[in-house]
Amino acid sequence: MSALLLWWTLHDISLAEVWHRLRGVRVLPLLAAIALATAQFPLRTIRWRYLLRLEGETLRFRPLWHATAIGFMANNLLPARAGEFARAYAAHRLTAVRFSTAFASIAVERVLDGIALVALLTVAISAGGFAAGTAVGSVTLGGVARGAGIFFGALLAAALVLVHWPGPALRLAGRLSHLVLPARWADRSLQILEGMLSGLEALRRPGQFATVIVWSFVVWLVSAASLGMGLVAFDIDAPWSAALLLQCLIAFGVAIPSSPGFFGPFEAVTRVSLALYGVEAGRAVSYAVGFHLGTFIPITLLGIWSLSRAHLHLVDLRQRPPADA
Repeated sequence: MSALLLWWTLHDISLAEVWHRLRGVRVLPLLAAIALATAQFPLRTIRWRYLLRLEGETLRFRPLWHATAIGFMANNLLPARAGEFARAYAAHRLTAVRFSTAFASIAVERVLDGIALVALLTVAISAGGFAAGTAVGSVTLGGVARGAGIFFGALLAAALVLVHWPGPALRLAGRLSHLVLPARWADRSLQILEGMLSGLEALRRPGQFATVIVWSFVVWLVSAASLGMGLVAFDIDAPWSAALLLQCLIAFGVAIPSSPGFFGPFEAVTRVSLALYGVEAGRAVSYAVGFHLGTFIPITLLGIWSLSRAHLHLVDLRQRPPADA
């Protein structure tokens, strides 16, 4: 699918035109866009510290930063969003927190990201003056917002139920697992579920939960600012709300497992999103290619550096999975 989307994005575009526009890009705004995009990752690490704890204690920033950089680097180099598992594995190795707990905290992050994005998408639709029936491809913007809101809202509600009433959930899971699994595997699955419930602990504390929500909006507003600076760098005349809309649709578009670095889905969503603002295809694709490559490189290099500092290897995730993976 990634290959087909990349072909569709480029099939009627002159590569000479793309190269010409890349050579004429405004360097300072592009560097600012790259810096803002890279700044998301330490901000994500700060947010993660409020979600992921070891026996109730806040974890140090440095090991979580290394785990974050490794995870997003792995997303750039490995297919199918393997970086989410790599990030949890790195946190497990560097902090001694359980793999299942780290992975559950990342899942909570993704749910809160979705809720923040739905809110920002609603703002972008309203500010852009689009009707609810305006379509991106074959899906209306209103449909994207409603569908995503229902999906992430249901996930958050389920997580809140689990964390506030863990006893019934564990008992039900125990009965079901012993019905379909051998006793040893059933007991192990319950241990994994208990570890995952530990990763949801932040949802139990209103103050901590509110802090994580605030940081979620900070992360995505910085992301929107980076996309907005990218528009300036490529001389694309679009309102401020275009960056909000673009980042929301890109985030939903690359959420599915795809190629390393999301090449294909990123460019296709950028092209159809900017078309809503009258940006012609050649300029939109040039922007997508330039911005994507420019922001791909820093976190990949930082992740490789963190990998070496942590004395880990990408193959560790496949060859030596943690016991509760």
